Amino acid sequence: MKTNPIPYAINRRDDGILIEWDTQGHKGFYPARALRLACPCAGCVEEMSGRPLLDPARVSPDIRPVSLALVGSYGLRVEWSDGHATGIYTFEQLRRGCPCERCGNAEPT
Repeated sequence: MKTNPIPYAINRRDDGILIEWDTQGHKGFYPARALRLACPCAGCVEEMSGRPLLDPARVSPDIRPVSLALVGSYGLRVEWSDGHATGIYTFEQLRRGCPCERCGNAEPT
């Protein structure tokens, strides 16, 4: 039985979010702008097709996470400096897109 990933620690930084996935040193740093552009909410992604609706040109290069909130035991809600706060990033999504060297992903998905 596969279990959903649950972070060991989550730290907000002005330039992004650092997630420690376990106590053995598996950490992934998610840069703020890349994570904001990957917002999965209905305002940023067309629900039926998955087509992105968010125009990258409208996201400031210096976007930052203002606050973080856990959503149940499955995800994270981020309030962004541009006022956006409706997206829920599931831990499964974040873990799958972990940008650490070990995982080899360039950006969160």
